[in-house]
Amino acid sequence: MKYIVIPLVAVLFLSSCKQRPKESDVVEVAQPNYAKIGMIYAQETQKVLGKNLKGTIQNKGVAEAVVFCNERAYPLTDSMATRYHAQIKRVSDKTRNPMKRASATELEHINTFKKQIAAGDSIVPIIKERDGQVHFYYPIVTNALCLNCHGTPNQNITPEVMEHLSELYPEDEATGYGIDEVRGIWSIVFNTSDASK
Repeated sequence: MKYIVIPLVAVLFLSSCKQRPKESDVVEVAQPNYAKIGMIYAQETQKVLGKNLKGTIQNKGVAEAVVFCNERAYPLTDSMATRYHAQIKRVSDKTRNPMKRASATELEHINTFKKQIAAGDSIVPIIKERDGQVHFYYPIVTNALCLNCHGTPNQNITPEVMEHLSELYPEDEATGYGIDEVRGIWSIVFNTSDASK
């Protein structure tokens, strides 16, 4: 009888060992890189806006670029938001269009980025995840081209451009910038489920 029990115990022991997965059989599911995804959304939207803006400046001049931004920037941004199934906004603490004023949370992030840029620190996106959504924030920093419309009146901004700005944006606060200053931020929201696809 004892000869039958020992092989039976051995068989049970070996079969239970076989059921445990080996390390090589364990598949880890990689977490999506939300910072990278948000950067793609921001950079691709910026490319579309920049290409159209530069084309307008080259073909029609800076004054007409103000009209372009007034009429076409929002629809182009919305089309990119639709493409990526995301909410894509550009917001600021000094708005040209009052509808683009930063929320309290966005203002905190603008101030964070201003401090980082002033200190010469590396800039990395701010990522907040909650309720199945990713909130992505990244600064929009001025360059020489920006100053044509966001610089100092009668220094970088011509009287003709100022006239267009006054007509289209009577509550404009978005002037007086220099190069390498935080003009605003990208504020992008997307679903974690969309990011996994």
